[in-house]
Formats: sequence, C-alpha cells, structure tokens
Amino acid sequence: MSNRLANETSPYLLQHADNPVDWVPWSPEAFEEARERGVPVLLSVGYSSCHWCHVMAHESFEDELTAAYMNEHFVNIKVDREERPDVDAVYMEAVQAATGQGGWPMTVFLTADAEPFYFGTYFPPEPRHGMPSFMQVLEGVRTAWAGRRDEVAEVAKRIVRDLAGRQLDYGRAGVPGAEELAQALLGLTREYDAARGGFGGAPKFPPSMVIEFLLRHHARTGAEGALQMAADTCEAMARGGIYDQLGGGFARYSVDREWVVPHFEKMLYDNALLCRVYAHLWRATGSELARRVALETADFMVRELRTEHGGFASALDADSEDPASGRHVEGAYYAWTPAGLREVLGEEDGRLAAAYFGVTEGGTFEHGTSVLQLPQEGPAVDGERIAGIKERLLAARAQRPAPGRDDKVVAAWNGLAIAALAECGAFFGRPDLVERATEAADLLVRVHFDATAGRARLYRTSKDGKVGANAGVLEDYGDVAEGFLALAGVTGEGVWLEFAGFLVDLVLDRFVAEDGSLYDTAHDAERLIRRPQDPTDTAAPSGWTAAAGALLSYAAHTGSEAHRTAAERALGVVHALGPRAPRFIGHGLAVAEALLDGPREVAVVGHPEDPATAALHRAALLGTAPGAVVAVGLPQREGAGDGEFPLLAERTLVRDLPTAYVCRHFVCARPTTDPVELAGQLGGVRP
Repeated sequence: MSNRLANETSPYLLQHADNPVDWVPWSPEAFEEARERGVPVLLSVGYSSCHWCHVMAHESFEDELTAAYMNEHFVNIKVDREERPDVDAVYMEAVQAATGQGGWPMTVFLTADAEPFYFGTYFPPEPRHGMPSFMQVLEGVRTAWAGRRDEVAEVAKRIVRDLAGRQLDYGRAGVPGAEELAQALLGLTREYDAARGGFGGAPKFPPSMVIEFLLRHHARTGAEGALQMAADTCEAMARGGIYDQLGGGFARYSVDREWVVPHFEKMLYDNALLCRVYAHLWRATGSELARRVALETADFMVRELRTEHGGFASALDADSEDPASGRHVEGAYYAWTPAGLREVLGEEDGRLAAAYFGVTEGGTFEHGTSVLQLPQEGPAVDGERIAGIKERLLAARAQRPAPGRDDKVVAAWNGLAIAALAECGAFFGRPDLVERATEAADLLVRVHFDATAGRARLYRTSKDGKVGANAGVLEDYGDVAEGFLALAGVTGEGVWLEFAGFLVDLVLDRFVAEDGSLYDTAHDAERLIRRPQDPTDTAAPSGWTAAAGALLSYAAHTGSEAHRTAAERALGVVHALGPRAPRFIGHGLAVAEALLDGPREVAVVGHPEDPATAALHRAALLGTAPGAVVAVGLPQREGAGDGEFPLLAERTLVRDLPTAYVCRHFVCARPTTDPVELAGQLGGVRP
C-alpha cells in the first residue's frame, strides 16, 4: 500500500510511504481532518539517519495491528526534522519542558489546534525498562481523549501558555566583553575532561563550536590553556573510534567518554564543522595530525556526500546490512575482528593492523567486533606500510553493503561545507576543494534562492536538483552567508560578498525582533503555537549566533554601521549566557571573540596572476586574528561597480608592488608588501 507521503521529496518521509500507517505530511489540511473527525493528532518527528527512528518504525509503524489502531483513532502526521526544524524546535521544547529530556524519534499528541498535551520519544512494542509500550500509550491517550476531553484541552492550553511565558529577553543584555569571555573559558575549564578530552560525560559529542572559540580566544589573548584544551580534544577524537580511520570523516557522537564506540551515522554538519576546526588548529599550531584529519574529512565529504548536482547530501545512516545475518545492524559497515583483518591482509599484516588499530579478540564494540582506533601505545611502524594496509582494508570494506544516504541538500549545512572546503583548499594547496565549494554555492544560488522582488527568500532543502517547498530558517541564512563570505575571501570573487549581502539584508528585514534578538523563523513564516527562538547551539551553530557572525563579517567588509549594530545587539545573548552556559553557546563566544578583535579587515591589492599577490593573500588567509575578513583583487575606484570588494576601494600599490592593508576599529596598520610583516599584523601565522 501507499499512504499520503508517496509524493514527498524528503528521503525520511519516503521511508515511511509504504507503512500501513496512513501518514500525512504537516499541513493545515491534516489539522482540519482531525477537527472534522473529532480525533487527536499523533505527531511523529525524526530524520533519515536516526537509528531509533528506524527501530520504532520497524517495531510499530510496520505492524498492521498497531497501524490499524493509529488510523482509526488519530490523524498521523510524519515530519522530517531536517526539513522543518521550526516544527521540531517548538514541540521539542515542549517535550523537554514536560519530561526533562528529548530526542528522536519524537512522539507528541496534539489537539486539532496543534496544541500538545502528551509527549514522549521512542516507545517500545512491549513494556520495558519502566517504559510503557507504544500500544499502551495509544490506548491511554485515546481513553483520555474520549472520556476527559475538556481536561485534555485545558492541559494543552496551559502548556502553550507556559511556552509563551518562556519568551527570551536577551536583546538588551549588552555587548559581551573580555570579562564575559574569560568567565566562559573558566566555566569550560571546570567541565573539561582532562584525561580524555572533550566536555562532560557519556554520550560525548564533538564540541566543534567550543573548540573554535578556544582557538580564537588563544589567538586574541595568548591563553595556553585554551589552546591545550582544543588541541588535546582534537587529538583524542582523531585517535578514537568516532573518527573513521580508513575513510575519514566523523560519526555523530561517542556512546562512551573515551571516544571509542561511535553512534555511527555521519552527518554533513558535523564533518563540515570539524573539517574547518582541524584546519584552524593546523593554522594555529602546524599539527600534522590536524592537517591530515582536515584533508581526509574534506575528501570524505566530496567522495561520499557530494550529489550529482554539486551539493552535499545530509547524512549517511548508522545501519547497514550485516552479510552474516542479513539484518540491518548498526556499525556493520565499520567494525572489524582480528580474523577479518587477517583474511584481508594475511597473517603478518593482519596482526600488525590489529595492534595498530586497537582491534582485540574480545572486541571494543558488539559481538566481538572492534571499531578502528589509533591507540597512543600502538606499535611504531613504517608509514608507507600502514598506508598500504589502509588502502587494502578500505577496498575490502567497499565490498560490504554500504549505509544508506539521505540525499536531501540542506542549505545551512551546505553553507558550513562551503566554508570548510574553501578554506581547506586555500590552506593546503587543493584548488579542487575550492572548486567543489564553488559548485555547491552555485547550486544554492540557482536552486535554493528566489530573488523575486517582494518575496525574495532562501529555501531550506532540495533533492535531485529540485527545490523543496519549505522556507529557510535563520540558520540557513546565517550559515549560507558565512559560506559565501569565506568563499569570497578565498577566491577573490566579489559576487559571493554580494550574495551574502542579500541574505543578511533579509535577516534584518524578516528575523529581527524589536529588542535586537533574533527569531528562528521569518516574520511571514507559518504561524506555529510559538515562534521558535533558540540562541543555543545544537549539533550545529544556532541560527541566532550564525546570523550574528555573518552580520559582523559583512559589516567588516562593507563598513555598514547597520549590520554591525545588528550583530552587536544580537550578541547580547552571549553576554547573558556565555559565563553561565559556555558549552551551549560556543559559536556565539567565537563570534564575540571576533567582535573584540575588530574583526580585522584585510585588503590585498595586486594582479591575481602575480605570485607576490598570492603570497600576501595566503598570509592573510593564514592569519589567526579572530574572524578577520579578507578581500583580494586589483585596486578599485570608490563606487566602481557591482560585485567588487569595498575594502579594495582607493587602495593603491606601494612601489608598484602588490600591497596588503590591515585595519580595525577605524585604525590601519602600515601598508606592507612583505608576507612576513603581514603575518605579524594578523597575530602570527605559519609561514
């Protein structure tokens, strides 16, 4: 059979199109149907690479009896959280407020007015570990709805009132200063896991945005502790099972504190953020490990996530088919046994690989298998021999059934990938990576951006080169603008600065509250029970602080007081939350570091084909000054035309040589033709 998801474009929704549950997509018609039938709505939210979403689907949504009960007593709405982060955010806030925890799959029961009254996440098919079965939940909700509907309606309205009372008021908190950032560093130090790297206990997530803050804080203040926490965490992750030691790229998180066993799905946003973080760590320290991981992660994204239309797919699943059992098993694609290594490599190299990658007879994962790591105490070996072993193991792994891929292109996450690939390409002499970044940016402009006068907007998703119907949210505008700004700095193509300007202007027009705080959805977006507004990072930067960073960089490029003022007002949330919850506002702290440092504005004038121009441009890009913006190109007259860099206006060559100018806070350093002197003006960089 086929339900009402068959015509959707979301891979997650299409996974449920053949369920016996009569799923419908989120729409006004679905709630009207609930009103006409006099039944509640069952809202199920998940995403394509979510392991427990697959488990609940198999156990309950594919079960004929369960589906029949759902169809008779509920209108069943299925939502892809990656397509509709606004819907997800509103109801996840309710789930967390009611239960103290959240996650996916998310299961929420609503009235026909979309007001929630009962919440949960995964429910098993039979009662276990103190959890009711899914059928018990369904029966309990139906009974309450039938016999105590007035009470249910009052509960729902009270929940909505309580959510409305949580409105944020951080727009007037003031600009974060050096004191707030020092307090944030102290708070992170208290939560730091000195033995294993990272913050907090299990499960342990890659703290990408926090590491970026630590690197910028070190660059601005020289605080060695900040750099040490960043470097040690990056090394621990790169040596652990969370990092794919054969194919590159990071899994979503580690289920343990030691980074040994990952939750195996690989997300575009994690890999884009971590690729950039490791590149920035190399820029600060020259670490060869950081360089290798940055490049391997970039190559992973291009090899395994790039779509035929030039964008980057959202994720790879955690599960894949286990050839031995024929079942879909988490981690089947990645795990090894000593015998499996010997089968591929022979006895001698098999034993070496087991020792080198920490593969034991007892196993570090499930059923005697191990996830490959790089233990600190591993044997000293010849690099070429290990490279050959990795190549053979990778070829053997490629013969296994591969994890599924969610081919949906999400604007925000592609913006993060564009920034990472552009910078990696520039740092490491890989013009092919800059080309891949440019192709993804072209796709976003061609497919995701509607420039129609009066209704210009960015759309959140596309698939197979066709745009989806869902409007972009704040993180899309902020992250795509950030990607375009990074690409402009690397390529010297001012058109990317111009496109970033379109996006940040739309932020000012449609997302800003009267107090300067930012909403996650535009003023003209679909009205939900609450307009989402979350300044804290999730696995990716919050839309609020991503937009603040893009506004600040654009202001540095253009001198626009309006954009800088908007960035400063938006950063009031960092003043309020940075000292209290630094782990959860890392991106905002990183943007605040850029604000305190200037950010510095770097103009490199010279002919693009001149090696001396290239040397100055490289020194500028390798500067560690937090959030510095870079423009490169021929000298330009003031107001010379569109698609050019305002920072280049009225800049002249010194002694007819390519020249660099560094300014901040309305003060400029001496123009220089020397890359070494330029490096010194930007806080010190690798030669």
